[in-house]
Amino acid sequence: MSLPTLTALVVGSMVGAGVFSLPRRFAQESGVLGAVISWVIAGFGMLMLAFVFQTLAVRRPDLDAGVYAYAKAGFGEYLGFFSAFGYWASACVGNVTYWVLIMSTLGQIAPALGGGDTVLAVVLSSVGLWGFFLLIRRGVKEATVINRIVTVAKLVPILVFVILALFFLRPQVFADNIHGAAHAGSLFAQVRGTMLVTVFVFLGVEGANVYSRHAKRRADVGRATVLGFLSVFALFASVTIVSYGILPMEQLAQLPQPSMAGVLEAAVGTWGKAFVSVGLIVSVLGAYLAWSLMAAEVLFVAAKDEDMPRFLSRVSTADVPVPALLLTTCLSQAVLVITLFSGDAFDFALDLTSALSLIPYLLAAAYCVRHTAGLGPAAPGARRDLVVAVLATLYTAFLLYAAGLKFVLVSFLLYAPATVLFAMGRREQGRRIFSRREVAIFAVSVAGAVIGVLALALGWIHL
Repeated sequence: MSLPTLTALVVGSMVGAGVFSLPRRFAQESGVLGAVISWVIAGFGMLMLAFVFQTLAVRRPDLDAGVYAYAKAGFGEYLGFFSAFGYWASACVGNVTYWVLIMSTLGQIAPALGGGDTVLAVVLSSVGLWGFFLLIRRGVKEATVINRIVTVAKLVPILVFVILALFFLRPQVFADNIHGAAHAGSLFAQVRGTMLVTVFVFLGVEGANVYSRHAKRRADVGRATVLGFLSVFALFASVTIVSYGILPMEQLAQLPQPSMAGVLEAAVGTWGKAFVSVGLIVSVLGAYLAWSLMAAEVLFVAAKDEDMPRFLSRVSTADVPVPALLLTTCLSQAVLVITLFSGDAFDFALDLTSALSLIPYLLAAAYCVRHTAGLGPAAPGARRDLVVAVLATLYTAFLLYAAGLKFVLVSFLLYAPATVLFAMGRREQGRRIFSRREVAIFAVSVAGAVIGVLALALGWIHL
């Protein structure tokens, strides 16, 4: 892949369902001031993380698949497996948000689809999900070409939204929203409450690293990561901030998803809602395509490294890892069914997607700290890279705190049983399943899963 293709893949991965949900999600948690602080923290933190991936792409060109490979190199095979599985599961759950949002958009025309979480919505989403499976089976190259076209197409309605919202912005409404409504709480609570949302919209910043084995030049991987991030950061922040100048926070917080459509409808009329809705469907389908490819690639590379069962390393004549793609589609299908039992299908899937991605991000950043610290001060740029890696590690650690206990426990419900795949891989190689250190890690994951089950059963946490 060339630099433009890799950059388009990163942008295509990040510009998806999340951006169209930003007005409501931010208004539920924060006023203008809290939103600005959140974006500053998120922008700085994610930029540090982007620099981490750029650094590792240059300093460790022998490591492919990005997030998974870095965790394994730094902390061993089992935590590397956790990173691969967590990143893959995050992508699968994220794919569910796309279908929920599409059905929620269509539900404003066809009430039977509700908020994307009715039986009919799940059935139609399932048809789309398996339709994309058949498309991607035809070949990676064909799918990535489609993604480049869709990436350009889906940026247009977002840019139009920002321009029109600025033109129709009401200064008094904006001023009233600066400190937030009564439901927002303290400034710290506002910032903490929006952190998972910012993680979700920036998922995909590491997309070029995942496809590093396809890159023509390793240096292009790091460049694409930073270019992709910078290309969308201002856009995401703008969508959030200008919305506060159209409607009061209380009204923004009650808008149905996609809330961006409701904001533009309030500004210019019903055509604005239709315009955003069409743009959303194009955007989400493009992002779904990119994330399905990346999720399958993670499983494929882990299997090639013998950290997943061998059947996941098989590829078709079109260079598509079909078994990995099939397992990806199956998990997305399972989560799609689970949304029928959640209080808010979209918000639940969005937050879980973000929470699942945090452990892989934290392990990658921590590995960069370890690697750059071992280079010594004499190595060119080592001190700068170490500072960046430390900042990225602190940022991802704060995100785990901001996620809260609920989503950490729900994450363990996926991590613990996933160890079956790790055990299958070890059995195929005729090796012991766990070392002493890995037994301790497995025990922690099982304990977390048990507590998660009890918390759900006793009503301490809710989906």
